[in-house]
Amino acid sequence: MTERKPPGVSFESWVDRQIREAESRGEFAELPGAGKPLPAVTDTPYDELWWIKRKMAREGLSVLPPTLALRKEAEDALLAAAAAPSERTVRRIVEDINAKIREVMFKPPPGPPLGLKPYDVEMIVREWRAAREDRAAGPAETERRESGGAA
Repeated sequence: MTERKPPGVSFESWVDRQIREAESRGEFAELPGAGKPLPAVTDTPYDELWWIKRKMAREGLSVLPPTLALRKEAEDALLAAAAAPSERTVRRIVEDINAKIREVMFKPPPGPPLGLKPYDVEMIVREWRAAREDRAAGPAETERRESGGAA
């Protein structure tokens, strides 16, 4: 809108006239989401940065420093390894995250210190095997084994 407010006209009446004229031209008729409630407004407490967070999520952006993002990725890798269907997959997941950890360990950090060291692949595989055996054995067998009792 390039039209300037004429002198002597109150700002409010000038704005009201602009809106009324735009409505009569139908400029508000085809707006996306017209007549619909704002999504997720009723479910969550008010956050003044909601629109920034939604835009960042939509664009796939992250605000974490690289080392903190790698910590999160390492946690996710351990969860993925625990749920992996095969030992080969566990090894691949842990070796991939270890390569990333080593890469960050040997160059100056762009953010806070990483505070991680590569995981022991063999230990994680042993834990994965034990968890898998426990799930297969069922709760009674697991309880018996943990208590040290005989079959």
